[in-house]
Amino acid sequence: MQKISSSEALLSCKCPRCREGNMFKHSLTEKWFSLEMHDKCPKCQQTYEPEPGFYFGAMFVNYAFSAAITLSTAFVLYHFFNNPDTWVYMTVVMGFVALLWPVMFKYSRSIFLHLFGGIRFNPKYAD
Repeated sequence: MQKISSSEALLSCKCPRCREGNMFKHSLTEKWFSLEMHDKCPKCQQTYEPEPGFYFGAMFVNYAFSAAITLSTAFVLYHFFNNPDTWVYMTVVMGFVALLWPVMFKYSRSIFLHLFGGIRFNPKYAD
């Protein structure tokens, strides 16, 4: 089996140590709003919560996602839809953020664990 890179593991929400075990019980394609996360990697038994309250930091990553969605939506509405009323901005931005919330939740946790979790790839845990 070919080893996947760290960026592929991050984007597919895989374990940072073995890069094979899933972080979440269901993928985005299986159940859109299922946010259940494994306590440990099903493959190498690496714990996914290095310390209590670890994922509070993922809120900052989620904030960056929300800001990017807000700014890009505002840019598109302003330039391509002739600067509509404020309520249109609010409705469209809130709709996009609400629709993409499960994606932002999963990726913010994956990014935070991979970058700040202190867990590094170990080839002995990968097949």
